Amino acid sequence: MVEQTSGRQPVAQVHVTRLSLTDFRNYHALALDLAPGAVVLTGENGAGKTNLLEAVSFLSPGRGLRRAKFDDVARVGAETGFAIHARLEGPFGECEIGTGTAGMQPGAETGRRLRINGETARTADAMLEWVRVLWLTPAMDALFTGPAGDRRRFLDRLVLAIDPAHGRRALDYEKAMRARNRLLSEDSRDAGWFDAIETQMAETGVAIAAARAEMVRLLATMNERLPADGPFPTAEIALEGTIDAEIGQNAAVDVEEMFRRLLRDHRPRDRAAGRTLEGPHRSELLVRHVPKDMPAARCSTGEQKALLVGLILAHARLTGELSGSAPILLLDEISAHFDPDRRAALFSILEELNCQAFMTGTEASLFSAIEGRAQFFSVSAGAIHEPR
Repeated sequence: MVEQTSGRQPVAQVHVTRLSLTDFRNYHALALDLAPGAVVLTGENGAGKTNLLEAVSFLSPGRGLRRAKFDDVARVGAETGFAIHARLEGPFGECEIGTGTAGMQPGAETGRRLRINGETARTADAMLEWVRVLWLTPAMDALFTGPAGDRRRFLDRLVLAIDPAHGRRALDYEKAMRARNRLLSEDSRDAGWFDAIETQMAETGVAIAAARAEMVRLLATMNERLPADGPFPTAEIALEGTIDAEIGQNAAVDVEEMFRRLLRDHRPRDRAAGRTLEGPHRSELLVRHVPKDMPAARCSTGEQKALLVGLILAHARLTGELSGSAPILLLDEISAHFDPDRRAALFSILEELNCQAFMTGTEASLFSAIEGRAQFFSVSAGAIHEPR
């Protein structure tokens, strides 16, 4: 067992006790009873292990861990959309969450329906009052070397787990920026319309940047509490951008005014480019491997994977402490690249975090260190059962 990093008692666990799927990916119908703690899903590639993790990821705002279009999520051949129903238990008692597109006309709406305890929820952010879901997938292995937009989305997911209002800010900013970009592409000279849109962009953009900066600060504080010689290296993160440089140095109202002036003065340049070239949508997340004092992008593939896992675990710990309940973790193919000692260390940390962790792998032997302490399922062609 990994030694506790603080004298605090473990935070409360929120866990899925029953998961039901209808016409979701390769599952026609599924009802699965789940226990607290680790849940291990094993089977061949393509069997549907990741699909189960994706279903759980829909218990958070957004389009899930694959960022898929909802029309693509429904099972091929299904007459209507998909449905997900989950029963949760936590410090609040029981909660029922149902979501999906079942009964909706294909392509008629871009969102999904959501009901919590039988009542229609106004926004998906309402789920964050009951559960926080974090994930790590093989597609994220290139996070440190891929496009900057991937790193911004990753950071925004971290922020959303502790600041439910962040999703709304991001949507409002994107909506305002699209309106400004449309004016630019139409070669509009309506200064009053530009002023109104840019004022909204300044307000929401600075709020986004401030929330990201606070996440960077909180993770830095968390990393200071973690052992320097832990099984997963510490990541140092920072933000680089015009607005990010001003956050913390000046009052928010002054940064808003600076950003508003910047947008106004750069209208000719942005008009020539056909898009807005300054703002939090252009920020860069910088990540360093602290023990090696090296940019993450220059580390080996194995070092990057370990660094990313360490970052996710630190954030999970932070989310639990700030929200009062541990997040649910979705760890796809998590054990494939780690040796037995590091796998055992990972499992011990997950137990210390007191979270329900869904993990997938092709072989059950990869999870032998938690045999008897986890719930094991075998997945095959859209069917799932517990090994005898």
